[in-house]
Amino acid sequence: MNYHSRKLLKLNLAPWRMAAVGGLLLGGLVVVAGRAFYLQGLNTDYLQGKGDAVANRNLTLPAHRGQVSDRHGQLLAISTPVESLWARSAELKLTTDQQAHLARVLGMPEQDLAKRLARKTRGEFSVRRPVTPEQAVKIAAMGVPGLYLRREFRRYYPAGEVAAHVVGFTNVDDLGQEGVERAYQDWLAGREGERQIMRDRRGNPIRDLVPIKTAQMGGNLALALDLKIQYLAHRELAAAIATHKAKGGSVVVLDAKTGEILALANQPNFNPNNRRNYQPGPMRNRAVIDTFEPGSTVKPFVAAAVLERGLFQADSVLDTPQTWRVGNKLVRDEHPHPQMTVSEIIQKSSNVGAVKMAMTLTPQQFWEVLDRAGFGQLPGSGFPGETAGRLRDAGVWRPVEQATMAYGYGLSVSLLQLTRAYMAFANDGEVMPLSFLRREPQEIVGERVFSPRVAREVRTMMEAVTQEGGTGTRTRVPGYRVAGKTGTAHKLVDGRYAPDRYLSSFVGMAPASNPRLIVGVVIDEPSDGVYYGGSVAGPVFAQVMAGSLRQLALPPDAPETATRMTQGVPSVVARVDGGV
Repeated sequence: MNYHSRKLLKLNLAPWRMAAVGGLLLGGLVVVAGRAFYLQGLNTDYLQGKGDAVANRNLTLPAHRGQVSDRHGQLLAISTPVESLWARSAELKLTTDQQAHLARVLGMPEQDLAKRLARKTRGEFSVRRPVTPEQAVKIAAMGVPGLYLRREFRRYYPAGEVAAHVVGFTNVDDLGQEGVERAYQDWLAGREGERQIMRDRRGNPIRDLVPIKTAQMGGNLALALDLKIQYLAHRELAAAIATHKAKGGSVVVLDAKTGEILALANQPNFNPNNRRNYQPGPMRNRAVIDTFEPGSTVKPFVAAAVLERGLFQADSVLDTPQTWRVGNKLVRDEHPHPQMTVSEIIQKSSNVGAVKMAMTLTPQQFWEVLDRAGFGQLPGSGFPGETAGRLRDAGVWRPVEQATMAYGYGLSVSLLQLTRAYMAFANDGEVMPLSFLRREPQEIVGERVFSPRVAREVRTMMEAVTQEGGTGTRTRVPGYRVAGKTGTAHKLVDGRYAPDRYLSSFVGMAPASNPRLIVGVVIDEPSDGVYYGGSVAGPVFAQVMAGSLRQLALPPDAPETATRMTQGVPSVVARVDGGV
């Protein structure tokens, strides 16, 4: 190599440049060392937090939902531990053979499983909730990364469809959806807890750390429901629906002294333990949500209104021609009686007589009586979806509207609302607040609707309804005095009253000498040719009332005589637009 070549290879750098580069390298080293000292020596929480975020995880601890029982401690809703299958998208590694095997274990098409597992989410997602114990064992044995089992609680309803509309049900996340499960969600649910675990790099738990928050069990509920009376109401209602080929129906049983709801049954029904085929129709609580025109069951309130104001006495005689015109409305009785007392008008369910009594009241006076009885107001049971029905302001009533309201048209009620209103006659004029929960009698303060004298007089009139000559002879209960009122109303369809579609009802109480129980029954669209309330709803009332009185061991208040149960209609009926 010549001199010229060596000269080209020689590096001629200014001394200050080398010093600057060296200084920069040394400064960078000092910064890195200082940062490392700061993070590892002075601010260790930062790196510790980052590490914990990767290795540690907070798991939710589900709270055990409170139990629901009837008034005697019979369980209606309990929670049982179950396993559910979850997946983590980021860690899921499933071969084709494993996916086919998992589909067979779960009993589902492989394509459906593939769609579920193909979800791209940063967190976790459920694959099947819940899985059976046998499935859980097989899934755990597979050891697939990203698939894991989680302990949850599932609601079980021992009474099944018998108490379904009262108890309601929960969804897959254990949140109340209907009934008392929804009404008392906060009380039943309790509070979830949390615990921390340490995971390995594959996400598998390797150690439990200290609990962060302990789960608190939900509170228990003791309902006012009597499961034996509830079963009786359920059975008799289902039999009547089948016998009369009806569209549906409801039964409500109240304790007249406490306002407790001892039974509430609806048809169609559903099984809350079978969650795969829920239909909104059968789940609807008809007794609480649906409204109907009450027909002649409103007539006792007309009698009470005129008696309260001294316009008539129980034995006052009224001229009751077969027809009577109010405006452009012709009111008609099917079976004419030229003259009737106020008591006979209720006994024979005379529409003409009821209208003539109602028209002696001002609209405001009539409205006030219905309003005090709870018409047009929420029943106050606290049940989800309860309705107030319809009672128009008296200021807009026309004479013909006041007349039709006298026999139950132009206003609407729910069965629960109507049965509650009859407490005014059972309790010597007082209405007790409703309750789905068990309560003590000393806790209750009633609201006065009528004077004790008027309430007793109307109750005596309603007792005559169940005797010979009345419209409710098929409602008798051997050994007990029964008081009540029949109702038959045409259904309103597309703005018109259908001539062949009816709602048949009966509301009554026993023992009539000192009523303890009130039973309300309504049957929607009986289609076997029999539709009067005394013939369709009356026998259901009699069977439910008889069994309920035995269940409560209430002493008889009348000689036990055989009750005549005819297969035809009652011996005396009165009908105006189906208003019996």
